[in-house]
Amino acid sequence: MMIEQTHFERYLKERFGGISLKELKRLGEGVHGAGFLVEIETPNGIRNYVIKEISSREDLGHLYPSDRAGVFLLAYDEYGNLPKHVNPVDVLSLHNDGSIKSISGGREYFLLMERAEGVNYFVDLQDMKDKQRLDPADIAKINSMTTYLSDIHAVKIDSKQHYYRKLRDTIGHGECLMGVLDSYPDAILTFQEMASIEKKCIDWRARLKPLYMRLSEIHGDFHPGNILFTSPNDFVLLDRSRGPWGDSADDVTALTINYIFASIRYHGKVKGAYYEGLQLFFDRYIELAKDPEIVEVVAPFFAFRGVVVANPKFYPELTPLQRAIIFKFINNVLDADSFEPERVNDYL
Repeated sequence: MMIEQTHFERYLKERFGGISLKELKRLGEGVHGAGFLVEIETPNGIRNYVIKEISSREDLGHLYPSDRAGVFLLAYDEYGNLPKHVNPVDVLSLHNDGSIKSISGGREYFLLMERAEGVNYFVDLQDMKDKQRLDPADIAKINSMTTYLSDIHAVKIDSKQHYYRKLRDTIGHGECLMGVLDSYPDAILTFQEMASIEKKCIDWRARLKPLYMRLSEIHGDFHPGNILFTSPNDFVLLDRSRGPWGDSADDVTALTINYIFASIRYHGKVKGAYYEGLQLFFDRYIELAKDPEIVEVVAPFFAFRGVVVANPKFYPELTPLQRAIIFKFINNVLDADSFEPERVNDYL
């Protein structure tokens, strides 16, 4: 345990008042982590407590500090609700300066961040509906985005578990494919149709797991609403999501699904500036990132992004036919060995 006794004693005095720390020692260790005995002397006598620590090992879903915090916050909320269960006392956070602080008791949590200025890329996608070709500003923005992605994706670490985690989350996380499908209103897809998409993605997971060397730094939610352009050559990003590591296909599909989706909305197929934008994005990205393999791995990521844009809760204005075209795209891409951008309308 990284807790220093002097910092811990300071926390205890702030939490309990006039006490002294008598002992802090390891009790034992299991697969998930370790336990430590805390003995304090109070005006009312000796009291014993236990600190539980979750290991930061890469597997078992505990990769990030937020994963471990989530386990303890849930434990704090629920331990005392079960008859005969030991009661929780607090949830502690260890800071870089060694200090210990309480984070327990919150009913909701909030993020305070800087304000960003700019025009989101949805505006450009809207304007493309009447264009047969991309204009110079459109091309400059695609160059900006692909250059940026190729740069961040060049940052690599060697970790099977981070790659496996991203594949698992893309399919099974509550904010990703299975969670989005669970949020669908009745009668949009049958449970069997949902399960068919899910099972195809699980097969893709097995296919992609050996490719863990593709692990890259990613944004994680590189969709048009999170990209605020300040000029055709520069932008600010919002809402990095679901961890810093994954397959570059996650970012590429988060953006490129929108050329397909927007064109289906306005034209029923991919045409004009949308078609050119899709081709240009893949061509420039593959050239800059030197990643021709990406077209062989995008399928489950396109499936996730596809069920997002087809969800009536997010886009209620879509017609049943437009949704059906998106589901056809999802299934045909999952059934193909690789994605060929120039054949996008064949997948529809």
